[in-house]
Amino acid sequence: MGIERTLSDRKGKNFCELPEEKITNSKSRKKNRRRHKKAAPPVQKLFDTCKDVFVSDGVGIVPPPQHIQNLQSVLDGIKPEDVGLTPDMPYFLTNVEQRIPRITYLHIYECEKFSIGIFCLPPSGVIPLHNHPGMTVFSKLLFGTMHIKSYDWVVDLPANSSTTLKPSESLASETQLAKVKVDADFTAPCNPSILYPADGGNLHCFTAVTACAVLDVLGPPYSDPDGRHCTYYLNHPFSRFSVDGISIPEEEKNGYEWLQERVLPDDVEVVGHLYSGPKIVEN
Repeated sequence: MGIERTLSDRKGKNFCELPEEKITNSKSRKKNRRRHKKAAPPVQKLFDTCKDVFVSDGVGIVPPPQHIQNLQSVLDGIKPEDVGLTPDMPYFLTNVEQRIPRITYLHIYECEKFSIGIFCLPPSGVIPLHNHPGMTVFSKLLFGTMHIKSYDWVVDLPANSSTTLKPSESLASETQLAKVKVDADFTAPCNPSILYPADGGNLHCFTAVTACAVLDVLGPPYSDPDGRHCTYYLNHPFSRFSVDGISIPEEEKNGYEWLQERVLPDDVEVVGHLYSGPKIVEN
């Protein structure tokens, strides 16, 4: 049944007597309203894309390349105002009464397959070196300048290698060799970074050069019951320790460091805060 017949039945004969031009204009306006239907907010598009990308919650499963490109493209288009942030908000200001810069985490969404959130760092704020076990991580710097240092584990050590410490050196816990992947400043706008379970800089540290915000997508998210613990590390220069069977050319030694497990340092304060940007609709 066409729209003209439906309205005629409802409104009576007078509708049929309307000039053809008015009927046509009415139809055009309705079509234009459908055509100009309000687009979903960028954060909603991000959520919908994550549902497609992280179809599996398995540890160490990397999404297909096309899915990765899609999510990277969506993140690339997100701006601070799309998530309700401006650089003058209290999250990004240094309080003289605080002994250390306070980092704020804005939780947006989390399920078994992925999580979305934003880290807000005032100047000199630090997210210490940590890992992402079995996870694929997308990070988008929304504004500001941040120094990022990231590592990948060196996994091709000889099976019989053992750590030989120099005199007066001792280790409180297991130490592993890692290769430096990135050690540089990044200023928004810049491309989103991607960390994979075994490469791409799965372990990283963030240091705010200026006030900045980082939008993070993790798939799957951390989960202590599932063995995906967030572990923190101290870094030591390669020259501090020697290992049997490991030989690295002198000019490359700065590209390797020893990472030693540690507890979350006392000079780091991370607090949670309610996300106040556009809401996500689960459909």
